[in-house]
Amino acid sequence: MATTEHPPPSRLRAWMLEGLSDMAKSQDQGQGQGQDQGQGQGQPAEQKASKLEHEGQPWYRVMCLTGVDYFSTLGYQPGIAALAAGLLSPIATIVLVIVTLAGALPVYRRVAEESPHGQGSIAMLERLLTFWKGKLFVLTLLGFAATDFLITITLSAADASTHLVENPHLNSALHDKQMLITLILVALLGAVFLKGFLEAIGVAVALVGIYLALNVVVVIVGLWHVITAGHVVTDWSSALTAEHGNVFVMIGVALVVFPKLALGLSGFETGVAVMPHVKGDPGETEENPAGRIRDTKKLLTTAALIMSCFLIATSFITTLLIPEKEFESGGQANGRALAFLSHEYLGGAFGTVYDVSTIAILWFAGASAMAGLLNLMPRYLPRYGMAPHWARAVRPMVIVFTLIAFLVTWIFDADVDAQGGAYATGVLVLISSAAIAVTIAARKAGQRGWTIGFAVISAVFLYTTVVNVIERPDGVKIGACFIAGIILVSLLSRLARAFELRVTSVSLDPMAERFIRDMASRKIRFIANEPDNRDKAEYRDKIEQIREDNDIPGQEDFVFVEVTVTDPSEFEAGLTVRGEVLHNRYRILTLESSSIPNALAALLLHVRDTTKCTPHIYFEWTEGSPFANFLRFFLFGQGEVAPVTREVLREAEPDRSRRPRVHTG
Repeated sequence: MATTEHPPPSRLRAWMLEGLSDMAKSQDQGQGQGQDQGQGQGQPAEQKASKLEHEGQPWYRVMCLTGVDYFSTLGYQPGIAALAAGLLSPIATIVLVIVTLAGALPVYRRVAEESPHGQGSIAMLERLLTFWKGKLFVLTLLGFAATDFLITITLSAADASTHLVENPHLNSALHDKQMLITLILVALLGAVFLKGFLEAIGVAVALVGIYLALNVVVVIVGLWHVITAGHVVTDWSSALTAEHGNVFVMIGVALVVFPKLALGLSGFETGVAVMPHVKGDPGETEENPAGRIRDTKKLLTTAALIMSCFLIATSFITTLLIPEKEFESGGQANGRALAFLSHEYLGGAFGTVYDVSTIAILWFAGASAMAGLLNLMPRYLPRYGMAPHWARAVRPMVIVFTLIAFLVTWIFDADVDAQGGAYATGVLVLISSAAIAVTIAARKAGQRGWTIGFAVISAVFLYTTVVNVIERPDGVKIGACFIAGIILVSLLSRLARAFELRVTSVSLDPMAERFIRDMASRKIRFIANEPDNRDKAEYRDKIEQIREDNDIPGQEDFVFVEVTVTDPSEFEAGLTVRGEVLHNRYRILTLESSSIPNALAALLLHVRDTTKCTPHIYFEWTEGSPFANFLRFFLFGQGEVAPVTREVLREAEPDRSRRPRVHTG
């Protein structure tokens, strides 16, 4: 709001904060309108439609962007499934596939309808809760989302380094370098994002295409060996019967252990996050992106079907063809079961090509997760006032996330199995929250059948989450650390930015503009009034008190300013000022804001800039403890308004000669 001059930033600072103002403007425009970072804002419908039609990509190409996260789990999922379920791995995987197709897929198809601009289930739940409880709930979900995305980065890098270290041609030279290689891969990922990450979809299409083609070859060869060596199936069946008895016991055990395989559900949240990249139909607008929603549903369904086929086939061949001891820590198939088969049955050359492809897609899965973090965190935290202003810029956040990834890698010693619990917890909490969100949405829409169906799915995922937390509490522990860190940093940031001017725009209706024009010909005087009865006596007595306290002549005129606090937990918002005349005499400007002092300061600065006159505003002191008043201001947007208004003005306008005047009596 203030127009003060600031010294030009240093070259390093300018590079670090490049694009910050554009991003802030974009996000401010998108606030409360369900837009993805303001995409298409301020454009006519024809231009928006053109943007959707020409800048988007076909759904099957965008599927590869989420596929680098989803499909890359084949690098470690079969090995983790074998460790968790043993001989029951194929049956437990079938249970996982049923939950995927009958549970997660319908949920996220509905999320795509309810959140067509890529905000995901967190934004759906944010709309259901207000005040501080809503903010704290969103911060908690962001903690689990951070767990999901950051562990994706570290686990993918760790598994990529495992494929490199365990390659027969490199094992002797690199066998003790896994931690170093993992850190190098994470650092390389950060470096790429610092420079700028372009053409992501084109790279993803190539990586996914090659990786899936190689996996098809491995699966076909594996199935051929299972079929031609008939005793393999017989041995597996006999061992299952000896270990678990009848089929019903096997199914029961599989239902109990399948939560450990929850890593195979990753990718759905990313699938919704990439929706803005999906090309819409000709003439389609951002307000009604029916084609984008339809094609995103195709994207989610196709990806889930492809992954389900691979999950069942790979768990079957790896369980039957790889000795159980090789899945354990230190074994050649630990974290690389399909790579083990490719070397075993297709030779070192093909196996090395498979390793290179797996390393590439796992590294790119980390890039997909980093992009998700950079899209998610700046969407919420700066808008809540719960992150520094620079948190909207990409490069500082890349550095922060890279350093956290280093720490997580060091804590888990670059071990794939050790990170599986934390990863699964993050995935399951997000899917559970999505299931709950769509259940509430269906209930509000009066869709009884869908409400019951989604409620059952929610119960299944809540059960899966609880079982996973009980079995592997390290996941919720690392999630709790992220949540505690986010909440602590958020509250400290909100405190540090308490006196920051955070009104993004000020607009006046015609009556309010008329009041300002009339006063501009003489001294502009406002009276801050807390509306009570709004009767004639209230305004008459207030004017008399202000005149007496400040020794103002009787001929001077005033305009009252009344602010109604909406949601005090909000931080940034635009301000609309409306004018009205009460009792045929008293002119009043009414405002709605999350903070009375911020609204008043923004109005004063706007009046100063538009009229080139210095406005004056008059307050009465509020009784009570200064500390208690500050807490009221911090939590409820009220408290001792006069000194806080002056402090907001002082920070916004360092030049005292240009600062609006604040009077108290």
